[in-house]
Amino acid sequence: MTTSNVLRDPSLERLAEFAFSPEERLRFPLDAQHRARIVHAALEEDAADADVTTNATVDPERTARAALVARRAGVVCGTLLAIEAFRQRDPTVTIREDSHDARPIARGDTILYLTGNARGLLGAERVALNFLQRLSGIATLTAQYVHAVRGTNARILDTRKTTPGWRKLERYAVRCGGGMSHRGDLEQAILIKDNHIAAVDQDVGLAVQRARAAAVPGTRVEVECDDIDQVGDALDAGADIILLDNMGLQDMRDAVKLVAGRAVIEASGGVNLQTVCGIADTGVNWISVGALTHSAPALDLALDFEA
Repeated sequence: MTTSNVLRDPSLERLAEFAFSPEERLRFPLDAQHRARIVHAALEEDAADADVTTNATVDPERTARAALVARRAGVVCGTLLAIEAFRQRDPTVTIREDSHDARPIARGDTILYLTGNARGLLGAERVALNFLQRLSGIATLTAQYVHAVRGTNARILDTRKTTPGWRKLERYAVRCGGGMSHRGDLEQAILIKDNHIAAVDQDVGLAVQRARAAAVPGTRVEVECDDIDQVGDALDAGADIILLDNMGLQDMRDAVKLVAGRAVIEASGGVNLQTVCGIADTGVNWISVGALTHSAPALDLALDFEA
């Protein structure tokens, strides 16, 4: 998507969801062909065709039933990838989908119930779990952040701190957890950060002026600010979004008071589950959290064969 297609809607949610309409937010981001390719590559990486343990111990005609279950409570994400893995190893497998993406699950809940070739189930097990555990972990952590700021006006956003090649999947997982997506890549929006400002001799006004001149009319401009003086400079320059980077709570409150609704305020840096509620209480509009995608623990899931 080019810059001319983004950042036009005046609502805060649409402004954050740079490339997503409400209907698209929970739509799986990969089409069938892309899903097949990424799963095939994962199975090939795992040498699923050459599983020496399974081939040595399990009869090739053996049929088995298995349940993919949650060992911990969380939010499901990635079921289509898991299903694709099992079907690539056994095209005749029967799959009952008990839990869908974005759905909360309790410990012991079944996500998928499978009946198929035992070798096929075993060959796909790790790849299916890797996709589901990683993406469900991101969705689960996001839901915890969203819950932590409940009752405030703040919304939780992801960042570009994603696993290379997995960005669409990980950001989809954030949305499954109730979060929102920031700009998807460097083309989608203007975000003037500290190094951009340093490259124009700390002249925030000049940076914004150049951004306005280069951008399509109507494109909103965001400026990262380290202190209150920069917030004032960004506001005077006409920034649409002001990013408060690693500021203390009092400075955030002062910035919210100074901006007084004339720009969207985003907070970032030093955000964790212990600090996010206090940040939200300062009155900021958005809180971007890199940890959603770079530090989410995998959700504990397992594939249990029936005896």
